[in-house]
Amino acid sequence: MLRLEDQSIQLCDRMPRRSFMQIGGLAMGGLSLPQVLRAQEQSGKKSSHKAVIMIFLAGGPPHQDMFDLKPNAPDEIRGEFKPINTNVPGIQISELMPRVASMMDKFSIIRSLVGAEGRHDSFECCTGHHFRSAQPQGGWPALGSALSKVKGPVNPTVPPYIDLSHTMAHNPWNIKGPGFLGLEHAPFRPDGRVMENMTLNSISNTRLYERSNLLNNLDRFRRVSETGLTDGTYDGYTKQALEVLSSSRLVEALDLEKEDPKIRARYGKDSPKVLNYSLDKGYQAIMSRFLLARRAVEAGARCVTCSFAHFDWHGDNFGHARKVVPLLDQGVAALIEDLHERGMDKDVTVLVWGEFGRTPKINKNAGRDHWPHVHAALMAGGGMKTGQVIGSTNRLGEEAVDRPVHMQEVFATLYHNLGIDVASTTIEDNNGRPQYLIDEQTPIRELV
Repeated sequence: MLRLEDQSIQLCDRMPRRSFMQIGGLAMGGLSLPQVLRAQEQSGKKSSHKAVIMIFLAGGPPHQDMFDLKPNAPDEIRGEFKPINTNVPGIQISELMPRVASMMDKFSIIRSLVGAEGRHDSFECCTGHHFRSAQPQGGWPALGSALSKVKGPVNPTVPPYIDLSHTMAHNPWNIKGPGFLGLEHAPFRPDGRVMENMTLNSISNTRLYERSNLLNNLDRFRRVSETGLTDGTYDGYTKQALEVLSSSRLVEALDLEKEDPKIRARYGKDSPKVLNYSLDKGYQAIMSRFLLARRAVEAGARCVTCSFAHFDWHGDNFGHARKVVPLLDQGVAALIEDLHERGMDKDVTVLVWGEFGRTPKINKNAGRDHWPHVHAALMAGGGMKTGQVIGSTNRLGEEAVDRPVHMQEVFATLYHNLGIDVASTTIEDNNGRPQYLIDEQTPIRELV
């Protein structure tokens, strides 16, 4: 365990520490960061930087009002929105999504998604597994945690799995973690105390002076440690741990002040009060998270997750949709345009979906209720064949009638795009048993 020791140092809480910092403090579960890095190195060889950005629409977005409109259905089914043409002949989507419509050639829509269990939970969207399936001890890991284990970090100073979501009041919606893989493969969440430690928020001159002293001591320690690194006192994993401590790569990636103002403006303004009940519940429309996702991938993240707003509209479905869906349209369109302009579209797969769909029939409160029978997803990038619609539903949007696509097929496609063969790749659970990443091992043939 590497320690930084100085009797004279006081931290911001004014309590002296003989061992005020140790590399193990960056990890969880008692593991030191060098141990984490060593485990990641042993878990799999590094490859080209393929990545996934998953945008989770908590609550179940109404597929009939976004991607699968039914204009010829009865009034109590079709709703208030009209379909509009896209730049791909024959494909129509909601009038609330004109930006995505104008670049539909860069997207694919899955209208016949099946396999949802109907629970308000991000579990299936994060792991690809059913709740009711037998889980190994510790539980199934999320996609990002599996990538952390199988592929390791792209850059030793950037976590492979980053979650940009707000903490949501309904806990099951929060993005899932490492399961049986352990906390060393948990998502890095740059909010709360983490962001407070990365930014200067209302810091007094005294506290700023103390932090300056801390940085000076870190600089002094690094100069001393470099001697140990060059003479072989420390191993390569400790060197990587020191790089994490001293690198500004991730901090800069999360600093939007370093982004071109024109690019920032394209993504739109954050709307934390988009819904009158969302501000203190984590159901906010933070447009900048789409941009942060791109920047995090550029910095070296393999998987970035981000929740957006809230879609559990049992009442006033259409009023809420008019506020939320245009913002989603702007953010997603800006992200895909940005990835294409930067030449990242072949490597980065973007997935936009929620845990299930909504009832075809509008209820007495002008809302739509839970509907696990079928829902929709939007996919882009990853070198996939885009500009198409996969599957269809019946005239009321109740059931998949053509080409049902299981949620696990989506995961098989994600892993395929990441260069992982799910038919042969396994990870060991807590009992040492090899576990396949998912059960369904066939990618969506229309996309790959």
